[in-house]
Amino acid sequence: MNEFTAAELRDADNRVRAMATPPEQLRAALHQAEGYRNFLATLTGLLTVIFVLKGQENLSKMTTGPRWWVIGLLAGAFLLLLLASWLMVSAVHERPGKKLPSGAEYLLRYERKRAATVRRMTGWARWMGLVGVLAVSAASLVTWIFPGPVS
Repeated sequence: MNEFTAAELRDADNRVRAMATPPEQLRAALHQAEGYRNFLATLTGLLTVIFVLKGQENLSKMTTGPRWWVIGLLAGAFLLLLLASWLMVSAVHERPGKKLPSGAEYLLRYERKRAATVRRMTGWARWMGLVGVLAVSAASLVTWIFPGPVS
């Protein structure tokens, strides 16, 4: 005996076919990208607060090597997080004012291509966000491990 009725199976089959359509794929990709964008913004803000509150107040007190590591890590993290944020905004919101030509075939091709682009941009932004967060954390650790000469 099957645990699902024939009507439930038919309904699920219809839902799966609907989810596989280009408009639904695009909607799902945009929804995921929006979630990652919000997560990236929240995480970046939290890390900034942690670094400012727990890190070295004055990097000039550190020895030259660790100081340049901290500066490099923070600059790299800033650029990665900036690029990740730009990718997420671009994934969620296309170029302002972009016009779509009419036509059913064009629209279906556009939705399929756009969903793939959104997924690719979201994937890149996720990795950039992760590396950026790790770089900020590493910079904070360097300030704790190598605080500079004790007066």
